[in-house]
Amino acid sequence: MRTASRLIRCLEDGEEDARSAMKYLFPFTGRAHVVGITGSPGAGKSTLLDGLVESRRKIGNNIGVLAVDPTSPFTGGAILGDRIRMQRHAEDPGVFVRSLATRGALGGLSKAVGDAVHIMDVMGKDMIFVETVGTGQQEIDIINHSHTVVVVLIPGMGDGIQAIKAGIMEIADIFVINKADRPGTSKLHRELKALLDLAAPTSFHNGWRPPIIQVEDAFKPEPFGKSIQELSDTIDKHYQSLQEHECLRSRLHRKAETELKEAMQVCIMDTIFEGLISSGEEEMMINEILNKKSDPYSLAKGMAERLLKKHH
Repeated sequence: MRTASRLIRCLEDGEEDARSAMKYLFPFTGRAHVVGITGSPGAGKSTLLDGLVESRRKIGNNIGVLAVDPTSPFTGGAILGDRIRMQRHAEDPGVFVRSLATRGALGGLSKAVGDAVHIMDVMGKDMIFVETVGTGQQEIDIINHSHTVVVVLIPGMGDGIQAIKAGIMEIADIFVINKADRPGTSKLHRELKALLDLAAPTSFHNGWRPPIIQVEDAFKPEPFGKSIQELSDTIDKHYQSLQEHECLRSRLHRKAETELKEAMQVCIMDTIFEGLISSGEEEMMINEILNKKSDPYSLAKGMAERLLKKHH
């Protein structure tokens, strides 16, 4: 686990040796079921995740958890909020919890999340949970790294309307109304059901209509446990549906496309900036911007045209 943590940290730092290591690990990936947990801040994603980990451990699953946390303004690392909430799994050898820092990445994820998933996959994890940072309407990148996406909503926060704005309806495979003992649960359930009823049948992937699961208060162990078990079973059913309807390949295709684009951006941009820094051209361009002699877009476009012309 220490080796895996060290490799993930090196990937977050953009170290070339870590990227080279991924070349050797990549052929052994692709066996784990990756589940994304997303939703607004305060929706209770970490509490749900804690319950799901416990549920999966009872049936002997080897579990990985990637909790994407806000970036510390001082260290650039993750705040580690989710590690604090999952302390009871810290000594379990069948659970590996790793926090990742967003480091300015949009979409609620860390730039290293794809590689971190692969590392946990190679470790032999049966299921890998990826919890997004919870930034609101940018929480849709999780679909590019998961087989199953669970969207967590809570009553009383206008989530029905927010779901439309954020494109959540398009990415959700399962809806969870958390803290369902609160007032407004029935209203939120009706709103979600109405939105699903309005959607064209073709918008559902091979007939899978996202179910709506209500989860009770975590401080009431019995009803909470039953709700978590229902959610866990539904996650399995969705994965089975993907396999039965041969939809899994299309999700893997999207994941591979995303990883290729991210890798190209990293490799190309790093190479360009290394050249600009070593030649002193970066400082010249910055001064042009500061002195209003040019603007970032014109300079970037000029650099791109120059590089493409040189390549041809």
